[in-house]
Amino acid sequence: MLLETQHANFSQQVLRTDVAGMPLEWIDYRDAVRLYHNEQVAYACGSMLYLVHGGYSAMTGERSVVEVNSIIATAGKSRGGHAVPHRYVPPLNNKTLFRRDGNLCLYCGAHFLSRDLTRDHIRPLSQGGTDSWQNVVTACRRCNNHKGGHTPEQAGVQLIAVPFTPTYAEYIYLKGRRVLADQMEFLLAHISRSSPLHERLTLTLRDGIGRHRDQHS
Repeated sequence: MLLETQHANFSQQVLRTDVAGMPLEWIDYRDAVRLYHNEQVAYACGSMLYLVHGGYSAMTGERSVVEVNSIIATAGKSRGGHAVPHRYVPPLNNKTLFRRDGNLCLYCGAHFLSRDLTRDHIRPLSQGGTDSWQNVVTACRRCNNHKGGHTPEQAGVQLIAVPFTPTYAEYIYLKGRRVLADQMEFLLAHISRSSPLHERLTLTLRDGIGRHRDQHS
């Protein structure tokens, strides 16, 4: 198999959706080619990412070629085999938490690299708090140490933003690596205007950034 790419490397992810256009997951070019081979791709949109040359036909002598776009719609569900539930609650982990909060400490408002950030429980676990999206925020080590095992009120600090549980479309965005402008615009259509992420993505696209550069590590 011969692979050509429009980008600097072969790690650019493809956004997979269902036939109705609902985002499902990120896949690599191998998974995308497999879906084309199995005739599961209903349509494609966005920019072309890869041009994949396969084997030669014994009948015609022609070589197969597959164009892999940045967004492909397929018949079927996510690789987990399940439809996305209406009230989906994504798994909580630090990587997506930090991206939800834009790598900002929600106490002092400063921007940090991921290695300098921590997960803070607004209501501490020792006081009956839960390890859930709406009770956790991104905090720098200094602010987290200052707050300690107290609530913000007890520690005399204030949050600069309200924590929220990402929807499935928001979670797909947060999981993405180097999200392209066309992928970002597609996902934006599935994110509520009232979401903090909607404003952030809108500003990113308005600034003409062709690629969301990952500054979170």
